[in-house]
Amino acid sequence: MKKQMFLVGLLTVVSVTLASQSVMGFLASATSSVFEWESTSHDFGTLEQNKPAEHRFTFINEGNEPLIISSAKASCGCTVADYSREPIAPGEKGFVSASYDAAKIGAFTKTVTVAANTGTDAVVLTLKGEVVAAE
Repeated sequence: MKKQMFLVGLLTVVSVTLASQSVMGFLASATSSVFEWESTSHDFGTLEQNKPAEHRFTFINEGNEPLIISSAKASCGCTVADYSREPIAPGEKGFVSASYDAAKIGAFTKTVTVAANTGTDAVVLTLKGEVVAAE
C-alpha cells in the first residue's frame, strides 16, 4: 500500500511539473519577440577585388513584444555589421547590414551572428560570393 501511495504521489508531482512547464513555455512564446527574415543568406556573385559590397538583411517582428537586437557579430575582420539600434515594435521592420571588404581574391563565405530578445538561439546570416582581380 505504501508503494502504491508513493507511486501515485510521484506521478502527481511529475504531472503537475510537466503541465506547469508546458504552460510557462506557451506563455513565453506567446509574449516574445519573433524574427521573420526576408532571407538569411545573400550571394553577391562575382565582386571586383578591393570594391567593398554591402547587403541589408531585413526582418519583421512577428511577435507581440518589442524586439531588441543585442549584438550582430561578424565572423572575421573583413566583414562589418550594423543593425537597428532602437527596439522594433511588433509588426515593424528592422535590419542587419553587412559589408564585405573584398580584398582577397577567391570564393568566400562569411557570417554575421545576431542575438536578440527572441528567446531562441542566435540567428546566423550568411554572405557568399567570389572576388576576382580588377580589370
